[in-house]
Amino acid sequence: MSKPEHWQCIASCGACCRLDPSLREDAIAALSDEQRSTYLAMVGEDGWCIHYDTGGRRCSIYQDRPDFCRVENLMGLFGAVADEADALAIACCKQQIRSEYGGRGRVMKRFRRAIRQRP
Repeated sequence: MSKPEHWQCIASCGACCRLDPSLREDAIAALSDEQRSTYLAMVGEDGWCIHYDTGGRRCSIYQDRPDFCRVENLMGLFGAVADEADALAIACCKQQIRSEYGGRGRVMKRFRRAIRQRP
């Protein structure tokens, strides 16, 4: 029997900071007009958030990041209830990590290990 999974963010990942609108149509559609405007203003020429340090893999505004950058808030935008939020967040993170770093890379392995640990 596998251990229950509990979503948690891992350091030095940043897969969700790839904001390229062509890759995030569903997410952008869930945002309010104001949030959408903020989101689009954060997209750099390379598709990454302008506040994300791709070399150091960290957010320069982490403590002051917009509400849609906080996974616990984002799940509500998609209508996930508490019982479903962990599973949806895990699925979203796995998809983003897979698309940015591959499904068998170090980041995915660290994420899988983290979500199996107790919160």
